[in-house]
Amino acid sequence: MKRRVFIKYIHTNDCILHHEGSNHSIFINIKTGVKSSIPRHADIDEELCQAICKQLGIPKIKNG
Repeated sequence: MKRRVFIKYIHTNDCILHHEGSNHSIFINIKTGVKSSIPRHADIDEELCQAICKQLGIPKIKNG
């Protein structure tokens, strides 16, 4: 999945950028306060995207 598409998806689910790390961007769910890191690659593996969604407590991305 393209990183920009995934970032747009998590923004629509109440997650915002908390801060930039050296190799990752740290996002926080503003409803729960849970944080997760997202790598700065153009493409992110689908399984990793699903795991990040689970960590942040947001619905998993539907395939298709």
